[in-house]
Amino acid sequence: MAISKEIRTYFNGTWHEGDVAVMRAADHGAWLASTVFDGARYVDGMAPDLLAHCERVNRSAKALLLEPTHSAAEIMRLALEGCALFPEGSAIYIRPMYWGIDGNETAVQPDGSAGFAICLETVPMAPPEAAQRLTTTRFRRPTLEVAVCNAKAGCLYPNNGRMLAEARSKGYDNALVTDAAGNVAETATANVFMVKDGEVYTPIANGTFLSGITRARHIANLRADGVKVREAVLTYDDIRGADEVFLSGNLNKVTPVSEFDGTFYKHGPVTKRVLQLYWDWAKADAAATVPA
Repeated sequence: MAISKEIRTYFNGTWHEGDVAVMRAADHGAWLASTVFDGARYVDGMAPDLLAHCERVNRSAKALLLEPTHSAAEIMRLALEGCALFPEGSAIYIRPMYWGIDGNETAVQPDGSAGFAICLETVPMAPPEAAQRLTTTRFRRPTLEVAVCNAKAGCLYPNNGRMLAEARSKGYDNALVTDAAGNVAETATANVFMVKDGEVYTPIANGTFLSGITRARHIANLRADGVKVREAVLTYDDIRGADEVFLSGNLNKVTPVSEFDGTFYKHGPVTKRVLQLYWDWAKADAAATVPA
């Protein structure tokens, strides 16, 4: 699925113009869902935490029993090489990905062989004030015992799609999702934070959801700024009692939440500060992530 019309694809050792075909019908990933990906950003000459995203896609591949074909440093170099092919000032979504090619004698288990590609698309950053409205969903995050929650795996996303479809059928933008125990985990598309009395809270990483790279960056930035951040068990009632709620994800970094099922929030000072801290950090770190 293409997000934009400006796409470049790295496949079989070279960059291609556009959205090219990379997977065959009999590939393990095509019919048994052994696919993983990661998402990073290139904005204003900065690629924040790009190496960490490249490291994670390799960890995700291993979690699905695939053997990575490129080192994280190689993936980062290729991604930056591809970003340089776009017009200056382009906001680019970077997606490295692997998929299984062959299975072992059982067919169901991949034999480790993996295809590799990088898809780059121009995707503008959302305006900082663009908020989302949340509702509940009957669908929950799985546990590691029943799904590969320790990977950014394509097979997890149909469940997220069901969450979004339910939320939108109720007139909302996104769903606030619980784990199997009924505690808040994340939304269908991003990690979640809440602010109460000047302190920041986020669901403790319990293995049911990916503890995001951008989530970790926000926690580190806030603590360095003197803000107390607690990873805790949170309920829907905790979210309803919050002063501010915001989402954390790679695509837009910080997304304010304006409503959760009839409870309304302002785009408050902490939410605004988190975004400012993020870009201040990214600018300071740009020399370490993007070659001159």
